[in-house]
Amino acid sequence: MYISLTHLYRNFALRHHWQNLNLDQLVKRIIPAIVIMSIAYTILTLLKLYAFKVMFSPGFSESLFSFMMRWMDVFIAGIRIMSIWLLAYHLYQYARREIRVTKENAQLAIMTREAQLSNLSAQINPHFLFNSLNTIKALVIDQPGSARRGIDLLSELLRNALYNSGAVLIPLKSEMDLVHDYLELEKLRMEERLTFEIEMDSLLEEQLIPRFSIQSLVENAIKHGVSLQKPGGCVQIDISRLGDKIRICVQNPGMIDLNTPTTGIGLKNLQERLRLEYHGAASFDICRKSGGKVWATLLIPMP
Repeated sequence: MYISLTHLYRNFALRHHWQNLNLDQLVKRIIPAIVIMSIAYTILTLLKLYAFKVMFSPGFSESLFSFMMRWMDVFIAGIRIMSIWLLAYHLYQYARREIRVTKENAQLAIMTREAQLSNLSAQINPHFLFNSLNTIKALVIDQPGSARRGIDLLSELLRNALYNSGAVLIPLKSEMDLVHDYLELEKLRMEERLTFEIEMDSLLEEQLIPRFSIQSLVENAIKHGVSLQKPGGCVQIDISRLGDKIRICVQNPGMIDLNTPTTGIGLKNLQERLRLEYHGAASFDICRKSGGKVWATLLIPMP
């Protein structure tokens, strides 16, 4: 009987979307609902008690009307019971709504982050392609043989890039294959002026890192370091484990003005991708070292 009363209220509230109302709107509806439900509770309770008296109390002769005059105590009890039930019901509905909204917001945040990461990764490909084409262009007239080799290397670079085009993170080994081809392509242009050394912990080969992350550092090292030195120089890449992170260090000869903010597309793009992917757990730093060296260091968390 009482379950039917609360069930009727539940259906009414759901039909009129009371679960989506703000607090002020809900209170204006709950107070009259408590009164109405308490009246219904009082009537049902008194009728039930009167029926029990008639059936189980021999000699009971009080009229229904006079019996119903005792409504005040039952009504007050009804106010208490219905207030507690309605409060519990709407707190439950509120909690469900908050959980649903939190889940939806989390899903939207994930979708937004993935879209941002995809867009940032997509920006890298044309930037990378134009730089590689400029390198080959410089070789065509003076060194046609090297230009042909450059085209082969670019084809391999593009094949790797397109193969992983949908991936935000790729294995470290795949990134280093791309970096090696890129260095070979740049070496065709710069010849003896560019040398490179790579040291990598083989146990880290399958660890996932942002696509084009090391390539961006190497490109920056050549463009703003080695190519500006008359004798050229060596790009050194050292990849090792540091605690629970992968430490990627790219060194090159040259100078850097630490008071000038990073303006290159590749590095700005990399910093933004690290922020979105790792939420502050990854870091990027570029600094001067003794001996005319510039060090760019990435620290990427391992899963």
